[in-house]
Amino acid sequence: MQLSTLQKLRVGWEIQVRVIHALMIRELITRFGRENIGFLWIMAEPLLFGVLVAAMWRVLHGPTEHGMSVIAFAVTGYIPVTLFRHGVSRSISIFSVNSSLLYHRQVKILDLILARFLVEMAGGMMAYVFLAAVLMVFGEFPVPADLGLLVAGWMLYAAFTLALALVIAPLSEMSEVLEKFMPVTTYIMIPVSGLFSMAAWIAPGVRQYFLWSPFVNAMEMMRKGIWGETITVYYNIWNPIWCSLVIGMIGLALCRRVRKTLTVQ
Repeated sequence: MQLSTLQKLRVGWEIQVRVIHALMIRELITRFGRENIGFLWIMAEPLLFGVLVAAMWRVLHGPTEHGMSVIAFAVTGYIPVTLFRHGVSRSISIFSVNSSLLYHRQVKILDLILARFLVEMAGGMMAYVFLAAVLMVFGEFPVPADLGLLVAGWMLYAAFTLALALVIAPLSEMSEVLEKFMPVTTYIMIPVSGLFSMAAWIAPGVRQYFLWSPFVNAMEMMRKGIWGETITVYYNIWNPIWCSLVIGMIGLALCRRVRKTLTVQ
């Protein structure tokens, strides 16, 4: 019996979902093993960094800044930045390292990127929720004023990070120089990630350039979702959407080009 186009798409989708799920489990076991807390380390990494940075900011800046808890401000900024740094850095040389998996025709090069990115994203989300819940108990984190806007901001931040990963992964296969410069580049981009300041704190003449960053727009959305009307934010939701789409399309084209040159071992 011949399957319809819709049925073929559904079967193909189900296969790729199972493949990505299997690759995610493989990634977790490879990186964290089965002993101790195992896969929970994926949450522990951004959690520990977030706690340390928040504690340092608390000592340097005091309990509040611009009417916001310094600890909550640091956490809401640093955990998304950790997703960006880890998501991009772990996409480097991902094809050559996992080339043996491409022997299985069900495994596509996009599956390798998606699986590794989804692991990082899940870890960041778990750390964000857990730390926010603990800080709420101690009165250091407000109950989100608009949960939908908070989630939308997080998803746009993650979408742009994924788009960058789709570009970095094939470029790292084309040139080994990228691997050397990427750690420095991620640090340079931190000032335009929305971590250290909000758009309202910046002079109007500079603010318009600051808001060119998709990360800043997404971060402003997240913080608006948390603090609501108590803070002033500036963002354009279409900025991260269009940037993610354009850069993502470029990344897909590069991935397609690199796939033709990969040697399956």
